Amino acid sequence: MNDSHFGAVEELDAEFYIYHVLAGNVKTEIHHHSSAQLVYAEGGIVHVFTDLKHWYLPARCFMWIPAGTPHYIFSTSPKVDLYNFYFKKEENENGFFDEINIYSVSHLLREMILYTKEWDGKITKNDGSNYYFLKALKGILPDKRDKKLAFPVQHPFPNDETLLKVAQYIHANLEKPLTIESTAKEFGMSTRTLSRKFKEILGMNYVRFLRALRITRSLELMIEEKYNMYEIAMMVGYNSLSSFSNIFKKVIGIPPTEYLHKLKGRD
Repeated sequence: MNDSHFGAVEELDAEFYIYHVLAGNVKTEIHHHSSAQLVYAEGGIVHVFTDLKHWYLPARCFMWIPAGTPHYIFSTSPKVDLYNFYFKKEENENGFFDEINIYSVSHLLREMILYTKEWDGKITKNDGSNYYFLKALKGILPDKRDKKLAFPVQHPFPNDETLLKVAQYIHANLEKPLTIESTAKEFGMSTRTLSRKFKEILGMNYVRFLRALRITRSLELMIEEKYNMYEIAMMVGYNSLSSFSNIFKKVIGIPPTEYLHKLKGRD
């Protein structure tokens, strides 16, 4: 994904603009635009950074980014399909369109999104049925979403060079105990120094950061549909399914089995 389409998105007659990326490995620079953006992930993991939060966008969910919101997007998943819709702001819009958030999609909304897979570029009134199709898609967004599955998962990637290496090390060894003492020793620093770095640079402690990485990785593994819940718990460093389930519910808001059902559209 490159940034070459951003200028076209700003054109006055581009009431709707579509730019889908169906090849994985997505990355943009930080930017904003006068159009709102709907980002939908199919089969992979997408990270969206805004000024205030780092959002994790799971597969089968969409993110609404209001007009004028600075953000950047990246994903290292080779199988992710990223659907991008840009919508010009209208007068007297539903309040939904002013709020940034993540939602799971209904069956109807997902089918409508996938229907546009081959579409690309600006859509105006001259495009007839495609124009009115997108107008209908936007119109149902406030209703055809699962309000119960609206969860931002913060999963920081530090800009500090040392902490970035620490984060990469943790991510590569999630199945291990990974106490702050053992991680500090791995990088030749004291526990106090590492603890201070996390709090000063990320504004969060080591344990919370580790938990975020583990839960995010568990979401990725669920999407792959290769492992049962017990195997996933072990792979992300929990010594029992119950402890994993408790932490997962604390972070996400629902148990992992319920999340998986919603992800697959069973509820």
